[in-house]
Amino acid sequence: MIKNVVLIVAHPDDETLWAGGTILGNPSLNCYIISLCRRSDAERSAKFFQALKILNSDGIMGDLDDGPDQFPVDEKEIGQLILELLPDRHCDVIITHSPFGEYTRHKRHEEIGKAVFKLWNSGKISASELWIFAYEDGNKDYFPKAIENAHSYSKLTKEIWMRKYKMITETYGFDPKSWEAETTPKIEAFWQFTNPFVAKKWLDQSEYRNP
Repeated sequence: MIKNVVLIVAHPDDETLWAGGTILGNPSLNCYIISLCRRSDAERSAKFFQALKILNSDGIMGDLDDGPDQFPVDEKEIGQLILELLPDRHCDVIITHSPFGEYTRHKRHEEIGKAVFKLWNSGKISASELWIFAYEDGNKDYFPKAIENAHSYSKLTKEIWMRKYKMITETYGFDPKSWEAETTPKIEAFWQFTNPFVAKKWLDQSEYRNP
């Protein structure tokens, strides 16, 4: 039985967009959510903690650079911040961004996915499983959608999806015509790994890598 989950994302709202339905649909989960960016953004951070209440989760924020130019952040800096913010306990599952991102393209998502992947692979993160978001946008041809052949591919019930959508439009305040609102997936998907060697092989061979 999965009980303790740590969800590591780049920004407040990523937890809701890519995994909110999974959390809402499994209220018995003991979920701890880490947003690595936007702690100094008073408005966005306040909304993040409101979202945590709805998700019945605890969490914490970091202040990783999140400028619009998306200058690369050193991998060691990201890894160190993750280790500093992680709760001091073993968890059943860590969930995070794909090293290839969820859409074309956001460097922070990709950098954080790669950093978590390497920390788990090296044993610096204690988790029985690693799940990574499984979405793609056809190189901007359409809104991000769940990858059908991912290890986990689950259609949300109408009730759960509406709760998730309300979090995006009401808790986070995005306009119904915004990219975030129109993106809000009705299906959530994850690549799931229990063996770091198998995960590394998948990473090296994946067809979903960005150009």
